[in-house]
Amino acid sequence: MPLHPEAQRIIDRNGVQDQGEAPQLDAAAMREGFRLVWTMPDDLQPVGGVVDTVFPGPAGDVPVRVYTPEGDGPFPALVWFHGGGWTIGSLDENEVSCRAICVGAGAVVVSVDYRLAPENPFPAAADDAYAAFLWVHENAEALSVDASRIAVAGESAGGNLAAVVALKARDLNGPRLSLQVLVSPVLGHPDDGRASYRDCSEGYFLSKEGMDWFFTQYPRNASDLDDPYLLPLRSKDLSGLAPALIVEAEYDVLRDEGVEYAEALKAAGNQVELAVFDGMIHGFFGLLALELAEVSGVRARVVEALRSAYVKGAQ
Repeated sequence: MPLHPEAQRIIDRNGVQDQGEAPQLDAAAMREGFRLVWTMPDDLQPVGGVVDTVFPGPAGDVPVRVYTPEGDGPFPALVWFHGGGWTIGSLDENEVSCRAICVGAGAVVVSVDYRLAPENPFPAAADDAYAAFLWVHENAEALSVDASRIAVAGESAGGNLAAVVALKARDLNGPRLSLQVLVSPVLGHPDDGRASYRDCSEGYFLSKEGMDWFFTQYPRNASDLDDPYLLPLRSKDLSGLAPALIVEAEYDVLRDEGVEYAEALKAAGNQVELAVFDGMIHGFFGLLALELAEVSGVRARVVEALRSAYVKGAQ
């Protein structure tokens, strides 16, 4: 179907500038530009409590923002990873979505401010993401969390990290995950030849040029691209993973790798649900949530999947 009118307005307003389409800028300049244009809404959805804290990560303290629902715990939990090509983005980026999930799913949401590239290249973000999952599990009582009901989720590069946590949890005999929610995840490489990279290469908010630039920031060298903890589609074994909900936008360079990953997970015997939202563009779930009324539909899908997974985890 054609672009949704709300998505079209965002593209028209931005003109030809796509997210990440500024290779002449360094990462620090891009982060500062993002900070200057990001506006936090005045009417944030209330939750039971919000606390900014840190946990001891692999290379020092990692900031997290913990959203707790109203009521008495223990609650199920969701560990959330923001997007931004492993290079930009912050806890503020998904403030609206994290609050909505906290209320809708009745879950403690722990949003993770993992280390960013190029100052901290692969595997820094992946290591921080898995450490955050372990920290939530190990500190469940203090966080009012039910340790048997923890899910992970993220958008774009954050979706990549959520998928990586699921792989690591299996490979390292970590705690059981209730669900992995991968929203427009990075799972392959821009040069892998998928049709969505050709069909949506420019003009749809996230460009191929932007993704090419992000891939000059995060990997240390070409050999990193063979590591499934960087690109999960490189994994030779996808069996035995947590159930997955994969959410894609029709007009996104990353669309086809999400579809391919869903098919590969299913072929490996995993429980998978794939939802492709027609007319939508990259970033529609969290980054652009304030501008897209249609995002309520995908939020409801995510909340439904989380609630179902948490019920199964309680049995």
